[in-house]
Amino acid sequence: MKKIIFGIIALLCAISAMSQSDRYHSAMLKHIQELDQLTTISEWTEKGNAFARIGDAEKNQWLPYYYASYCTLLSGYMQSENPNPNVLDPIADKAEAWLMKAEELSPKNSEIEVLKKMIADLRLVGDPMNRWQIYGEQGELAINNAKTFNPDNPRIYLIQGQTLYYTPVEYGGGPAVAKPLFETALQKYEIFKPESDLHPNWGKSRVEYFLSTIK
Repeated sequence: MKKIIFGIIALLCAISAMSQSDRYHSAMLKHIQELDQLTTISEWTEKGNAFARIGDAEKNQWLPYYYASYCTLLSGYMQSENPNPNVLDPIADKAEAWLMKAEELSPKNSEIEVLKKMIADLRLVGDPMNRWQIYGEQGELAINNAKTFNPDNPRIYLIQGQTLYYTPVEYGGGPAVAKPLFETALQKYEIFKPESDLHPNWGKSRVEYFLSTIK
């Protein structure tokens, strides 16, 4: 009888765990599929908060915090045309806090290193003349780590190219210098396969856009 009772309890626990896993997957997939529809700062900000709430509920999943950081960064990049460190720095702080939670759960992760580069770039935009040495070095370190952990990650070359694209020609940047990196990124995207339908798979359309602007 005890064996039967224990068996029933184990079965119920397994069913409960499967149900929770299904809810997590469904919630994450819904939010990820909606990313392409976001067009405003407030939408990106709210979506980042939504991913963070999933992360706080799940505790042991790195992807919600990764996407929370990513969405927050996109909200910051949308405000970078008229850079104000008083506006951009708190956004970078928020994105970094969530990314640190992701890294605690998934260390030595190429995707996380790419977002570290994006955070460094966002801080740099706030005051490039006074910050280029600190955040330029931080970004370079993150990119090197990303390549070490997974050199086939196409987002590495997208973000490298994006940085150079917007760097003035007199400082070694410009579209022509960025083009080879975008071409490498596109080649990587053609063969890249995410680990699951929840794992990062963004950026290909962005590469195609940048290449379309370069003669």
